[in-house]
Amino acid sequence: MENSKGKLLIIDDEERLRKLLARILQLEGYEVLEGATAKEGLNKLRNDTIDVVISDVKLPDMNGIDLTKKIKTDYPATEIIVLTAYGTINDGVTAIKNGAFDYITKGDDNEKIIPLISKAMDKAILQRRVLELESKLKVKFGFDRIVGTSAAITDAIKLAQRVAVTDTTVLLLGETGTGKEVFAEAIHQASPRSAKPFVAINCSAFSKDLLESELFGHKAGAFTGAIKDKKGLFEEATGGTIFLDELGELDHDLQAKLLRVLESQQFIKLGDTKTTKVNVRLLAATNRNLQEDVAKGTFRSDLFYRLSVFQITLPALRERRKDIGLLAKYFVAYFAAKVNKQVASLKSDFVEKLETYNWPGNVRELKNIIERAIILSDNNELDASLLPYEFEHPAAKNSNSISAFDLASVEKLHIQRVINHTHGNRAEAARLLNIGIATLYRKLKEYDIDH
Repeated sequence: MENSKGKLLIIDDEERLRKLLARILQLEGYEVLEGATAKEGLNKLRNDTIDVVISDVKLPDMNGIDLTKKIKTDYPATEIIVLTAYGTINDGVTAIKNGAFDYITKGDDNEKIIPLISKAMDKAILQRRVLELESKLKVKFGFDRIVGTSAAITDAIKLAQRVAVTDTTVLLLGETGTGKEVFAEAIHQASPRSAKPFVAINCSAFSKDLLESELFGHKAGAFTGAIKDKKGLFEEATGGTIFLDELGELDHDLQAKLLRVLESQQFIKLGDTKTTKVNVRLLAATNRNLQEDVAKGTFRSDLFYRLSVFQITLPALRERRKDIGLLAKYFVAYFAAKVNKQVASLKSDFVEKLETYNWPGNVRELKNIIERAIILSDNNELDASLLPYEFEHPAAKNSNSISAFDLASVEKLHIQRVINHTHGNRAEAARLLNIGIATLYRKLKEYDIDH
């Protein structure tokens, strides 16, 4: 039925009454299905999307109250109105406890049933939309969003899926751009906390004092400019998940405060005298070698061991080359739709260059390269001419000679200059070079730079 106000199912073995009610509701603009027994009704529910069920309590093959419980278990978005006889209040009350929207007495003021059905229909449609949105959210931020079939990435996904259903703290390791925040969002969406907030923050983006305020909040007057109370991200995330990216950049004092939150789920805000309690799951990520930082004394060993209960190392893109083509197609579809372009194919030279490149920036770099290529393309196919210069002139893998035209030599010289500029501070050098600390360590080893 076109332009229907919704779909109803009437389950009642009294044919005359069922037909009469069906006719009245059809005149109201509803599409109506009928069933004389619980079995018939359940068959129709299996084969169709029913918004509201109107069921008699007395059915030949099942009690309507038990049927209500089964329908709400199997079809939670469907609303149920129970028809009781002779004003049997107890049946109606029990039905509501089992999930019914409401009950009405047969033959007792039939005018009540139309507005009651209208209210139930509104709730059912709203509930269905919520479920659809939740389903889309899980696709957008869930494990289905992670593209790849290589053993390296599927092993990481399996580990993440197993830990997702628990409340365990997870430490995500890997180079910059490997997708640690994508994994964190997927873990949250697959967890019992998925209906609650997911809050993410990059710890390297703030100074120590500002980061403490962002994470834990402050009271008015705690410092200059603090004119009113502020909730921190731990409070904003209560009931849900907080994701701390670049955790290795945390100041020692904040490390101690974070450890207390992990152990007791409470902390003291800046300028406050009493504790604030939260209920938060922590996911953390870093591209640093925290064990080395512990050995150097820059990272607390007790916090490291508390965070390391469950570690997942995400593979670099060069370690999962068979996924590069799949990822490229995924990003092409995404960005083509975003800029309203038709991209019919990726030429073989384009894919070949992608698959042989070393990808120091990992998946994030691939994503940026694809977006750039689509913006530059003038037709419906992508070829190698749309790739940046370094794809046409890749750095030599093992080159210790200095040449003005050798990209590897230029990169080696540039890294050496930045290391000298930072007086050997590798974290600062990585920041200035805009690469992950793990990538910097790899390049120092590759180019035999000793500092």
